[in-house]
Amino acid sequence: MSSEKFEIFVDDFRNVFESASSKLKKASSAFGESKKSLLKEVERALEEAEEVLRGMEDEARRAPSSYRSSMQATVQKSYRDMETIRRELKQFGSAFSAAGDREELLGGFGDNEEFRHLENAQRSKLMEGHSSLQRTGESIARSHQISAETDQIGQEIVSNLGTQREQLEGTRDRLGETDAQLSQSRKILNTMGRRLITNKLVLVVIILLELGILGGVTYWKFFS
Repeated sequence: MSSEKFEIFVDDFRNVFESASSKLKKASSAFGESKKSLLKEVERALEEAEEVLRGMEDEARRAPSSYRSSMQATVQKSYRDMETIRRELKQFGSAFSAAGDREELLGGFGDNEEFRHLENAQRSKLMEGHSSLQRTGESIARSHQISAETDQIGQEIVSNLGTQREQLEGTRDRLGETDAQLSQSRKILNTMGRRLITNKLVLVVIILLELGILGGVTYWKFFS
């Protein structure tokens, strides 16, 4: 993560989330006003968590692109965690209302053995539902994390391929320049070769002329 403020928000959310989760578990075994009070505390914790999440979203949007995807994945996972608690709170609230209605209908038979049995059965089902939702949320979070990591790896591969392409294009350009220089060098060498042959021919002609002149002078001197 690139933002210290974002890390602070993550710690704040985790503290609020753990507090809400702990109170929700306590509410599952509480009764009457105690349970009602715990559920209200969970609602307040969720409101606080929403404010923290909004701060996390703002920080993720302002983060550099190299960190943004990872930070956004953390925000989305936090939203899913909060929604899991919200669903569980709704279920507890519905069960709490239903329990109150049953108490009112049963009147003074709230301590009846059959009623307690039904309460225990319902509590067990709620706990099973809570565990199932928690496992589902963790599975979704893991899948999302894998998806985010795969996306990041894909982006790195695309970036590396782009860099390699630029390097290959640079190498191709340099090879083209080298080929042009070699062609120019061959032309220069050919020109130098032709000039060398011409110079040799001129030198031979000059030598022959000098020999001819020398022979003519000698003949004139000794035979005239």
